[in-house]
Amino acid sequence: MTRADIEWGTIPQLLRHAAATRGDAPAIFDGPTVVSWTELERVARRAAAAYIAAGVQVGDRVAIWAPNVWEWIPAALGIHLAGGVLVPLNTRYKGVEAGYILQRSHARVLVTMGEFLGTDYAGLLDAAVDREQDLPDLGAVVRLRTAGPESWDEFLDSGAIDADAEIDARVAALTADDLSDILFTSGTTGNPKGVMETHGATLRAFQAWSDVVGLRAGDRYLIVNPFFHAFGYKAGWLSALMTGATIHPQAVFDVDQVLERVSAEQITMLPGPPTLFHTILDHPRRAEYDLSSLRLAVTGAAAIPVELITRMRDELTFETIITGYGLTEASGIATMCRYDDDPETIATTSGRAIPDVEVLVVDDAGNEVPRGEAGEVVIRGYNVMRGYFEDPEETAAAIDPDGWLHSGDIGIMDERGYLRITDRTKDMFIVGGFNAYPAEIENLMLGNDAIAQVAVIGVPDDRMGEVGMAFVVPRPGASPTPAEIVAWCRDTMANFKAPRRVVIVDELPLNATGKVLKFQLRELASRLAGPLRG
Repeated sequence: MTRADIEWGTIPQLLRHAAATRGDAPAIFDGPTVVSWTELERVARRAAAAYIAAGVQVGDRVAIWAPNVWEWIPAALGIHLAGGVLVPLNTRYKGVEAGYILQRSHARVLVTMGEFLGTDYAGLLDAAVDREQDLPDLGAVVRLRTAGPESWDEFLDSGAIDADAEIDARVAALTADDLSDILFTSGTTGNPKGVMETHGATLRAFQAWSDVVGLRAGDRYLIVNPFFHAFGYKAGWLSALMTGATIHPQAVFDVDQVLERVSAEQITMLPGPPTLFHTILDHPRRAEYDLSSLRLAVTGAAAIPVELITRMRDELTFETIITGYGLTEASGIATMCRYDDDPETIATTSGRAIPDVEVLVVDDAGNEVPRGEAGEVVIRGYNVMRGYFEDPEETAAAIDPDGWLHSGDIGIMDERGYLRITDRTKDMFIVGGFNAYPAEIENLMLGNDAIAQVAVIGVPDDRMGEVGMAFVVPRPGASPTPAEIVAWCRDTMANFKAPRRVVIVDELPLNATGKVLKFQLRELASRLAGPLRG
């Protein structure tokens, strides 16, 4: 069956198709738990019945605040079957942060976790927020993997046994233009904003993503990226649902566990940030694991050395390695490399636009700049968000009257239409009147054989206004000094780009999707004195 033959336009229609065509084949493999496609639909329908019994109406928001566990998936699908809108919460949030999004989204139900690795999510919420006063819309809190009141099992049992007709009616009324989810952005420019996306846009974008990657039935997909993020949710289990790949959730990022699972479960699909593959390649016991099943990789979110792509192909036997670019406001995906691109293209660009999506690089007036010149990346197409939830002013600021989503990212497009992201507008710093882009400097610094990872920020300077400061993780066996790296940079790049200060660190602070937390580096930089610190 080709993609053109598939006629589902909503996520519930996709689930019905998957269960009807794949039956008892494994859909999810989570430790001792194996869930078939038929069982996945059955549990999702029980969840839908429970949401309806809890008062969830069509269009209501339901939140999930939990790590990657198999129950997350039917909990989310049940929301869609009930005609609701999924609101995932970052598992790194504290109670106040979670409370803000629950309040802002008017969530009717929260599905969270019993105690997990020392964290009681519902307890964090209760300690920070008065549910009755601050969350008047929140009617129920459900805890996964716990017993007693508010447990997931008890919640599933609360659904009416005759709810099938109501579920079927809601699914039949659902269209591709209805909201499927609201993903709240990280809030780097203020409070998080809720990005509204539809069933049709999500499915169309990640059909394209799955086709480019080559994900297919029979693949075993280890999902390290968190389910609360578009990468773990849409490019993760939802793409597996579309293609028939088996979902292997990874609840906690641990490279040793990843190696063990790849070997034991014969994983074929392993996306993740470059740091994951760096760590695997340099792992002292890598030879002890059978990694020969690995076939597909998707990476990005940080600077990538060409050597990493070459080593992934030569030493880890990946047939296909894809990098791409996207943002939550564009369904999570806008450009992708292709399977036959050369290592340099994969490492140094984010590919070209996915089908039926326009991507341009423009100047401050909105005019396209010549190929090879830097400007802001703008996106137009079906993948652009419906808008920010209950925030028309921010929506109008992000999407212009012609439908172009202004990303705030600085990029350069080559003659082939391949995009290279140089930086976020806000991360650019100015050295003596020259614009300096950290991502460009980081890519140049990765050419140093002593450097495994690097992050660059701008710091105040009395003479130049700002100068670059680099945080460097050395390669195994290398012991570069800050002075050596500064000298190398001065020999390798334009003087205004070369960092004036270098800090040697054991690791970079990362968020759950592998992006460097530069605000933490700025806080550290403000505490450091002197031209060089190690």
